[in-house]
Amino acid sequence: MFLFPACAATIVAMYREFAPPADLAPYVACVWSTVHRGGAIFPDGCVDLVWHGTHLVVAGPATGPMSPQIEVGEPVSGVRFRLGAAGVALGLPAGEFADAEVRVADVWGADVDERIAEGGTPALLDVVRERFDGAALDPLTRLAAVAMAAPGARVDALGRELGLSERQLRRRFADAVGYGPKTLARVLRFQRFLALARPGDDLARLALSAGYADQAHLTRETRRLAGRTPRELLLARATPAGERLDRFVQDRLAPAS
Repeated sequence: MFLFPACAATIVAMYREFAPPADLAPYVACVWSTVHRGGAIFPDGCVDLVWHGTHLVVAGPATGPMSPQIEVGEPVSGVRFRLGAAGVALGLPAGEFADAEVRVADVWGADVDERIAEGGTPALLDVVRERFDGAALDPLTRLAAVAMAAPGARVDALGRELGLSERQLRRRFADAVGYGPKTLARVLRFQRFLALARPGDDLARLALSAGYADQAHLTRETRRLAGRTPRELLLARATPAGERLDRFVQDRLAPAS
């Protein structure tokens, strides 16, 4: 989760991530904590459960910059689901939570808030553990979701490889991820750009390395997904968020020949 500051000189340094317990690792990307300093949260393809200190909220999969309903200076913590795991955990299609924050009490009942208020993060992890007890992820959707992180990934080709029509793939993505594979591909390409970016990088070459057609394409997409230009994101040292996919970890830009 990256909070874009109101001023580029203001950098959020309080955010910390922790590995989940081993039994939750197939479903949970990380456990995290931070102190809210204001600003927007950018799409990362994931769904989070966010503890506000008094109540738990589902932060649904975003398609644009989101302003969380959190007071500046408020400590918050949460659990981030892996791509494709949210629908199983929530017990509802993840698409019903797209671009929204929903109180968990309205979905699972008020006792969840009471348990976490008393037990903290261990209680939150127990709640998540119960949601996955006896449940199984859709293996094809999970495989397809991770594959969408590859530069140039095509939905039609992926569908053929998995034996699914594009319509079937869209439906399964809407349930498990929260939006269709093409939208997820755009979001993950944006995250790939953030993973590769460094202040002073040549934007034209960075755009190609991240999987965009050219710099203009990169600019259109960052404005659409983050409401900011690529240069603004670089100056703010915006960092990648979401599930840390292996295919995001690649060699830095090679020197120009």
